[in-house]
Amino acid sequence: MLAVLTTHPIQYQVPVWKGLAARGNIPFSVFYMNDQGLEARFDPGFGRSVSWDVDLLGGYEYEFLDTNSGPWLDSFCSLRLKRGLGRTLRRRGAQVLWIQGWQVAAYWQAVFEARRADINIWLRGETNTRSNAGGIGTQFKRRLLRQLLRRVDRFLYIGEANRQFYLEQGVATEQLAPAPYCVDNARFAAAAAALRPERCRIRHEWGIPAEAFCFLFAGKFLRRKRPFDLVESTRRLRNAIQGKETHLLWVGTGELDGELRKACNVCFNGGTIDPINASRRTGTASFVGFLNQSEISRAYVAADCLVLPSDASETWGLVVNEAMASGLPCIVSDGCGCAEDLVKPLWPDLCYPVGDIIALERAMAAVIEDTPSIEILARHISKYDIAPTLDTVEDLYFQASKGVTAS
Repeated sequence: MLAVLTTHPIQYQVPVWKGLAARGNIPFSVFYMNDQGLEARFDPGFGRSVSWDVDLLGGYEYEFLDTNSGPWLDSFCSLRLKRGLGRTLRRRGAQVLWIQGWQVAAYWQAVFEARRADINIWLRGETNTRSNAGGIGTQFKRRLLRQLLRRVDRFLYIGEANRQFYLEQGVATEQLAPAPYCVDNARFAAAAAALRPERCRIRHEWGIPAEAFCFLFAGKFLRRKRPFDLVESTRRLRNAIQGKETHLLWVGTGELDGELRKACNVCFNGGTIDPINASRRTGTASFVGFLNQSEISRAYVAADCLVLPSDASETWGLVVNEAMASGLPCIVSDGCGCAEDLVKPLWPDLCYPVGDIIALERAMAAVIEDTPSIEILARHISKYDIAPTLDTVEDLYFQASKGVTAS
């Protein structure tokens, strides 16, 4: 059996579990250590209570472990295992334990217990060389991490930057296997297709001028995501392309909510259109608040391009996957972990140095001038779907079952 250990039901991981179950080729069970996301809880990043409105538990086998857990998984010590995971895995006949990173103490405990139980260990994490650079105690942390990584048999890398990180940590090439970071592309594509006839109505509802090129920011309003870079580059762009309307669509909430509103000419504010600002027709912005999984496709259809200006703490940026699967082109900073995979290969002009306002302005002008088509986006993002990860997991499991090692 394949034992999947993860912190809590996560909307991006669940399609993988459901896909494995639907194929039915390998026996597996998901072990959750916390029920975060199932009921509304306060999310410090969003600054509000959040629970996801999609089915997170149906269609696959799972169970919740008895753990020492805090109400929100926001620190290394917030989630710790109680003793006995190794015994549980042996009793269930587990041959492989698959963990999803090392950000909480429980994952470290699980690796050591599985190793003592002679169970194969797989790892799929997000860290890359940029997100792991610098910081107090970095060298000490890296030495500890290498101790952990030496106990892992297989590394399922999510993209090129993640693969390079493992190689720099001394992981052998033969231990690496591709498991591209993904969302449920089919769900987002279908939702966008169904909503596209409503695009004009949605834009009107949110105060987006009919002829404006609309740039979307979707996520937590945090400094590390650098939303003010988008505000400033948009201001410069408007001065440079007189006569072309642009608009900013803000989806999300967070600590910078008030500051962002003050920095923008807000024509729509969470349900109310300001007729004076809306009548100016240029330099406008709409703030629609937090949109859940069943609602976010409205933003992807209403907008013309997503912008993710985050710094290197953005280990991937799955909002880019969602947007591309919905037919929306994306501009990303080179700090984002997804840059080498999702944007640079086909649209290098749409990837810019993080924090470079002038370069971001040029990227925004470039996408206005030559907007990638829905068809091209669909072909590209299809490489980052659930199927490649399922293929890798099945292949590795059958190898482990036959006693094949990576060495």
